[in-house]
Parts: sequence; C-alpha cells; structure tokens
Amino acid sequence: MKYDPQKHHRRSIRLKGYDYTQPGAYFVTICTWQRACSFGEVVQGEMRLNKQGQIANREWMRLERRFSTADFSAFVVMPNHMHGIVVMHADGRGAGENHPDHGGGRHPLRPYEGPRVIPGSLAAIVRAYKASVTWRIHAMRGDEGSPVWQRNYYEHIVRDDEEYRRIIEYIQTNPLRWEADQLHPAAAPNRFNQE
Repeated sequence: MKYDPQKHHRRSIRLKGYDYTQPGAYFVTICTWQRACSFGEVVQGEMRLNKQGQIANREWMRLERRFSTADFSAFVVMPNHMHGIVVMHADGRGAGENHPDHGGGRHPLRPYEGPRVIPGSLAAIVRAYKASVTWRIHAMRGDEGSPVWQRNYYEHIVRDDEEYRRIIEYIQTNPLRWEADQLHPAAAPNRFNQE
C-alpha cells in the first residue's frame, strides 16, 4: 500500500525536534504483538527464555556488530517485552555512516513509501533489531505472516549518570518485580499496556 499522509498519520511519541542520531543514552522498551508472553516465563524472580526469547536476547547482543559506535550491554528480555539502554557515542553513526544517501535517503531501487528513518538513528537501531528478531522467529517457526512485535516502541532520553544508574538497576531487577510490572498480563490498564 502506498503511503498517504492523509490516511496514514500517527501521532509521534518521540520528542519533537530532538535529533535521535546524537550521542547519548536512550532507554528503550519494545513490546511483543498484543503483549503476548512469547519469550518465556519468569520463575521465582528469574527470566527463563524459550527459543523465541533466546532469539530476542541474542539479536540484541548482535546489534554491536551492526552499530559499532553504540553500546547495548544493559538489557533484559521479559516474557512480553524487552528493555535496553542504547548508548550512542560521538564517533560515528553506526551502520548508517557507510551507506551513501541516494537522493533524500531513499534506496535507488525502492520507491518512497513513507516517513524516512535516518541511518544510525535510534529508530534505525530499533527497526534493525525488530526486523532481525522477526525474521529469525519466522524462520524457526516456518511462517511469515504472524507479527512478533507491536508497532513502535517507547524511549526515554537518559538525562544524567544518576538516572542511568537507576535505569540499569531497574533493568537488572525487572524479573524480580514481574508480578507488579506494568506490562504483566494481569496489570491494571496503564499507558504501557494500552495501544
């Protein structure tokens, strides 16, 4: 389907005017399709990944190969979402720095179909992660049609070292707090479990 800005407009949840290619730390949350517990289960405060969860875990760790100017070491894969911190460094724009811009950022053989994702940006990193996990899960299951992720993702720009430390602790202890998590299937309606 061709992109039509009159029909296909969605309110952006990104900070208006912010350059998501600039160096900094970004706390990212990505949810599974319909928040299904597709990646495993939490047992006695410990996340036990199933095969799909192992793929999600491994693909996050592989992002450093694709985006060598960023750090992805702080993350956790939960039953129906993942949290990670992307630290983008000042020495380049990841995988996007090596790709030429073919007129407006478009690949010369692909027609323009919608808003552009800037190479090396946070959106490009999240898109690469979601695509690689989806491709590998579909290959494992032998299907191509069922969604793995909800569209979009949540991000928070980490403001200082103290906040960074709090978020790291939150990520590390997330399985221990699973029963009270806002994304737990039994959680009361909140901004994270409603589309």
